[in-house]
Amino acid sequence: MNIPIIYEDEWLLVVDKPAGLLTTPTPKNEKRTLTSILNEDAKNKGSDVHLHPCHRLDRETSGLIIYAKGKSAQKKMMAEFNGRRVKKSYVAFVHGSLEREEGSLKNIIEGLSAVTNYRVLQRRNAFSVVQVKPLTGRTNQIRIHFKQIQHPLVGETKFAFRRDFALKAKRLCLHAEALEFLHPVTGKTIVLSSSLPEDLKKFLNSHD
Repeated sequence: MNIPIIYEDEWLLVVDKPAGLLTTPTPKNEKRTLTSILNEDAKNKGSDVHLHPCHRLDRETSGLIIYAKGKSAQKKMMAEFNGRRVKKSYVAFVHGSLEREEGSLKNIIEGLSAVTNYRVLQRRNAFSVVQVKPLTGRTNQIRIHFKQIQHPLVGETKFAFRRDFALKAKRLCLHAEALEFLHPVTGKTIVLSSSLPEDLKKFLNSHD
């Protein structure tokens, strides 16, 4: 499977995850995940480094994800995440037309504070294209926050019922488009981006 490499150095690897692929196994213990594919590829190339994910993307979400080469680098990179020093940006398609051009969603998730900033990029007939910047990293934060304001993501099946919406999509319309962080070893500012994948581009082109 061809996984595009966006950035690589001695300590980190950043790839562009395709939709439909788990980051790591669930309790069902799936054999083929992004992590297993990357480590198998590294082994085939003669590397003895083990790759560890520093954060997660849902199975249906595409986009940028950071891996560390070894436990030491993973610990340092995850400290950046835990300190909220990693800036993440997503593109989401959400049902309906949001009332405001931009805003901040601050509803609590699982008893913990959660903050998601958003800005409307485009308004279509039945949905809006939104740039989303989560300031916290709660599980399913973006999906839950937009469901809470009655604008669930297009293609959502976990937090909304498909039958409630005329607009359908083959997968969750969420893409992790950009990352910015200070490299945990070199201290350099790393800015990375990923263009919208072809399936989401086709969806936009086929829906006014």
